Amino acid sequence: MFGIDITILALAVLVAVSAAALAYGLLFSRIESEKKAEGRVRKISAAETDRAKIKAARDRVSELSKRRKSVQDSLKELEKKQLERSAKATPSMKMRLTQANLPITVGRFYVFSGIFGGFAFLVALILGFGALISAGVGVILGLGLPRWLVGFLIKRRCKKFLNEFPNALEVMIRSIKSGLPLNDALRLIASDGQEPVKTEFRRVVESQQVGLSVTEACARMVNSVPTPEVNFFAIVIAIQAQAGGNLSEALSNLSRVLRERKKMKAKVGAMSMEAKASACIIGALPFIVSFLVYTTSPAYMMVLFTDPRGHLIIGAGLAWMSIGIWVMRNMINFDI
Repeated sequence: MFGIDITILALAVLVAVSAAALAYGLLFSRIESEKKAEGRVRKISAAETDRAKIKAARDRVSELSKRRKSVQDSLKELEKKQLERSAKATPSMKMRLTQANLPITVGRFYVFSGIFGGFAFLVALILGFGALISAGVGVILGLGLPRWLVGFLIKRRCKKFLNEFPNALEVMIRSIKSGLPLNDALRLIASDGQEPVKTEFRRVVESQQVGLSVTEACARMVNSVPTPEVNFFAIVIAIQAQAGGNLSEALSNLSRVLRERKKMKAKVGAMSMEAKASACIIGALPFIVSFLVYTTSPAYMMVLFTDPRGHLIIGAGLAWMSIGIWVMRNMINFDI
């Protein structure tokens, strides 16, 4: 009975295998045709997808090339404007007074310079110098010292501006990321910023109110704060206005660059401090020695002030000292 069951089972299996083989043989061509059709459909779909991807990639490349060309044109235009600006003479006294944030007119500045020069001339005459030397002292101090003071105030104001400028950019970045437009971000700095950044951004907002665009108003900021950092800011705003892009990311990169420049300046200043101290000592040494000799032997030193040949020696010595100080200053000052 067990053998019969195995025989029947084997026959059933053979019949099933034979039927399956016969069905596969009859349906093989149809199955193969369907597989080939599915393969062709997949290839066509993949080709269409590839075409779409290629077209999208070409569109992106075309858009990037157009944007790159627009950025290049903007940079060329800005470079041309900078060359035209640099080709002009040095800034006028009116512009320098604006950069120093001095609330006086050019006429008053020259009046004060003349009064100071006359006062220096009278002091030199009272101290016993000759009329010629006193006149030279008056002219030098009347023309040179006020201008030097204006330059000193400009540098101090620019330094203070650069210390606060990255923080103002961070506020602008957060404002733009939160959804505020650029004009509102500028007004926010103009109302809540720190001086002198607050004053400069207020001028930008006021320039917009009289009809200037944001790009033109930011470009005019370089006139009152003549620094490369402000020029970078104006270029970023101009490129974003003409070529588009993520303004918050561009300003974030600019803020990072400004902070790195500040760190580099501090590092260079620390490394050159020894040279600056040596230059100050060398420059002050002749005057210190002359004062000490005068306190111990006044008659020995007064010959330089009473004898015409002494006047010539003093003039030549001051000229050579000025040249030496100028050379040392250029050796220890670095532009970053």
